[in-house]
Amino acid sequence: MADTAATISGGPTDIVWDITYACPLRCTHCYSESGRRAARQLSHDDMLRVTDALLSLGPSTIVLAGGEPLIVKGLGEIIDRITAAGAEVLLYTSGWSLPLPSIGEVVAKCAAVSVSLDGATAEVHDAIRGRDGSFDRAVRSLMILDDAVRERRRNGGKTFEFGLDATIVRSSFDQLDLFCEDLAPRFAELSYLAFGPAMPIGLGSRGGFVEHELLSDDQVDQLTGSAMLARLKSLAPPSVQVSVMDNRLLRYHPDLLAQGRIPAMQVEPDGLVRAMAIYEGTVGSLLTEPPMQLWRRSVERWSDPFVVDTLTPVHTMRQWAAATRRLDYHFGTDEDRARIDRRPVFLPLMPSR
Repeated sequence: MADTAATISGGPTDIVWDITYACPLRCTHCYSESGRRAARQLSHDDMLRVTDALLSLGPSTIVLAGGEPLIVKGLGEIIDRITAAGAEVLLYTSGWSLPLPSIGEVVAKCAAVSVSLDGATAEVHDAIRGRDGSFDRAVRSLMILDDAVRERRRNGGKTFEFGLDATIVRSSFDQLDLFCEDLAPRFAELSYLAFGPAMPIGLGSRGGFVEHELLSDDQVDQLTGSAMLARLKSLAPPSVQVSVMDNRLLRYHPDLLAQGRIPAMQVEPDGLVRAMAIYEGTVGSLLTEPPMQLWRRSVERWSDPFVVDTLTPVHTMRQWAAATRRLDYHFGTDEDRARIDRRPVFLPLMPSR
């Protein structure tokens, strides 16, 4: 791990802040269980304190996610503070509600805005997202963003990038072409279309979800292969950048860490820093402790004997799900374990085909 330690000595280059766990949706694979737990959202003054603590680490990018970040009051001031320090802001939204004032006050200040759309049809997307009408609302938000960028470009104003982010499960795996051929062409100013397999973390690690909705290893290989990427690019409008992410890199597998694959720092809404972005277990609070000290504690966790023993044999999606359950229960708090024990049994989303 010596090489890895050398690369992390300057702190994280990317930080993901789930700024609230409040969310109007109930996604079946939700990594943070947003909408099903306390929002844990800080007061505005404390959010600014967390912002300053994050900026002291010198990141190039801060991702604002959740939950639904667009419901956070005063979000524009937080983004102003980040960009004034020279960092870029990426915003992830479900697109459930995009008030028009948010365009100028929040969205236009971001380097990019990703709208999550996990199915190419209302039937599939709404089933995955756990709420009827979520597809139509996401499409409406994409239309609002499209109009805003077009208007700003026409008037010579500052534009921003927006894209469509799709987390792929078995119910949506056969809709990849539709994302490119049907959805993407609806938005002339769309910048990018990003695909990635659902990860077996959070609610996605439940046994029922793994059995019925998590992609198989063959499907992940197919989704992330060069042939699929070439096909999707050929189907999408030429102006849209298409990418496919292999989320298996986020496992914190010791072999990947030894290669210098350093994940982003993950921050919970109340300023607690996770030791490993996708697993339960924190190392302290940005409101009370030096940020660099918390980052170093995080890195130390990656070589903890329990972590290494749990993740070293992980090579398949099912093995990853089992490792997630083990790590979450081991490093989570009593409250985390109680929440895990209360998770509902997952039932298949779509009728058998």
